[in-house]
Amino acid sequence: MGVASGIVLFLIIWFMTFLIVLPIRIQTQGEAGTTVPGTHHGSPEQHHLRKKFKIVTAISAVLWAIAAYIIITGTITVRDIDMFGRMGPEPETLGTE
Repeated sequence: MGVASGIVLFLIIWFMTFLIVLPIRIQTQGEAGTTVPGTHHGSPEQHHLRKKFKIVTAISAVLWAIAAYIIITGTITVRDIDMFGRMGPEPETLGTE
């Protein structure tokens, strides 16, 4: 895995984790009783984005480290998830005569 693909993998994991964590512990204007005219009652009053950024970054770093380890060591390869056998037989390694 190269540097660019490692960064892309981290960003994908970060954004997926962020979208999961975003609605957790959000306080809406309807719950707080301070609905601003012209806004929906479900609009956020307290969203705690700075804290969520830190949490998401920590979780993403751990998940990225696990994914990078699996990719670099070859623990799981593309051939392992080829359910229909479309890749054909595994090629023979060089030097085995």
